[in-house]
Amino acid sequence: MNTAKRGRLALIGAVAVGAVVALSGCASGDPLDGGDAGSGDSETLIVGSQDYYSNEIIAEIYAQALEENGFTVDRQFRIGQREVYLPDIEAGKIDVFPEYTGSLLQALDEDAAGGTSDEVHTALGEALPEGLRVLDAAEASDQNSWTVTQDFADQYELTDLASLENVTEPMTVGGNSELETRPYGPIALKEKYGIEIAGFVPVEDSGGPLTVKALVDGDIQLANIYTADPNIKSNSLIALDDPDGLFFPDNVVPVVSEKVDDKAADVLNTVSAALTTDVLVDLNSESVNDKKSADKIAAAWLKEAAIF
Repeated sequence: MNTAKRGRLALIGAVAVGAVVALSGCASGDPLDGGDAGSGDSETLIVGSQDYYSNEIIAEIYAQALEENGFTVDRQFRIGQREVYLPDIEAGKIDVFPEYTGSLLQALDEDAAGGTSDEVHTALGEALPEGLRVLDAAEASDQNSWTVTQDFADQYELTDLASLENVTEPMTVGGNSELETRPYGPIALKEKYGIEIAGFVPVEDSGGPLTVKALVDGDIQLANIYTADPNIKSNSLIALDDPDGLFFPDNVVPVVSEKVDDKAADVLNTVSAALTTDVLVDLNSESVNDKKSADKIAAAWLKEAAIF
């Protein structure tokens, strides 16, 4: 690897670390640690989100839809990645959380078999701890993917994950640090397809602009990017096909606590029924390209969708 490329990789790592430090500096300790889980106002529903712009948009849609229907909402957004927020969900500190069926199932059951969207949704409901349930899944899906540039795909005739064996140069992977141990990560590529990875660069923005830039600049050759990201189309990237189901179906689904009654569940199910993948890509584009805030994006969509 030449000196210029090493410099770029160091810069990516420095920016990523700085972002993480900045986020962690915004709060001291657990942002949801307000005492016992059951000590709060029983009429208030706590809505959480991942530290990911698309997930925050969905959470804001949930929150505003609930408020429109008479519920009081406490927003606890940008909590972190699944390793951080899942214990809070399991402890009952969060009442509503937008999740992704396949990824959450794999986090809860490393031996899960996968299957169709419906099968994964059912299996997720069975895998959740007592006191939690999943509501209806949306058609909208934000799949994990292994993504490359169009030029790289053309050079090595890449179409699906197995075709990565065509690559004759060292491949460096980029993604969140948790990716290294995820069931669809670099280890899985080696075990399932014999794909050798030369190195791993942690880029802590969940497949966002830093990851895309590293891929386009050639600092990494393979990236974990979510398929509803508008950057895929705007940067001529290719999400490689996954015919063997390395990635489980990842439909958007609300995970809720026992505080979510039938009325609140109906509200959230109505949102899910209207949320398609095309809608999600458009909402994400408003954030990424138009720099709109999650609350404005959510409010405009709810008004346009006219579902309440």
